[in-house]
Amino acid sequence: MTDQPDHARSFGSVADAYDRGRPGYPAEAVAWLVGEQPLTVLEIGAGTGKLTDALVAAGHDVHATDPDDEMLARLRLRLPDVRTSTAAAEELPVPDASYDVVIGAQCFHWFDHERALPEIARVLKPGGHLALVWNQRDERIPWVKKLGRIIGSQERGTDPTDEVDASGCFGPVEHELHKHWQVIDRDSIQDLVLSRSNVAVLDEEGRRAKLAEVLAFYDDYGRGMDGMQLPYVVSCFRAPVADRIVRTPVAEDGPPAAEPTPAVDDDVLLIDFR
Repeated sequence: MTDQPDHARSFGSVADAYDRGRPGYPAEAVAWLVGEQPLTVLEIGAGTGKLTDALVAAGHDVHATDPDDEMLARLRLRLPDVRTSTAAAEELPVPDASYDVVIGAQCFHWFDHERALPEIARVLKPGGHLALVWNQRDERIPWVKKLGRIIGSQERGTDPTDEVDASGCFGPVEHELHKHWQVIDRDSIQDLVLSRSNVAVLDEEGRRAKLAEVLAFYDDYGRGMDGMQLPYVVSCFRAPVADRIVRTPVAEDGPPAAEPTPAVDDDVLLIDFR
């Protein structure tokens, strides 16, 4: 998309709304993405720390990076003990082969894949892997689909398999789905809308008009003080870093040898709140 750079840089201006309005990630999805045992994790596109929360809670040693320091400022307030770096996925300020997992949430579609994927492979230890995840509203449900038409659904169809496969830096991509709910009320639905990149780039009048449209929707479908449960499908992907070739020293009686070192749907409850 021609406007992708502008949209990608729009989140810092709405960091507070993003932090209040966006959903987190369920523990079972994080366990599948990263693993059950504590590991060293480099998070790319960490934003305000929605996924970082779950990674830290699972016991992982996390280094969070994001190109937008305004977003990271919110993460630092939330998780002051987590190491952070203002950096893009295309230029990671860490040594070679230094992390077990590189993970990104809601961000891979913003990257320059030809640069980012070799850079991610560079920083992964042998046997490490890349993990990617998106929260996607479950628009099979009619009222959720209507909300998506109002606020936008840019994350639809974010399957990284083709790009990851084409890079030659990783092994086969695995995919798994999880589900969870976000309780939203009349205030948090406004934050959810304001955190959208397509809304963040609007002028003040455009944002006011979009908020008015969303509040009219909420007043029609919501439950007042009780709010409403917004269902999400958590789309998870992981791929092992490609095997590295370790060149052994030259033997006295023969040429150098090169040896590959191996890298060590439930039914959805269809609820209409109307």
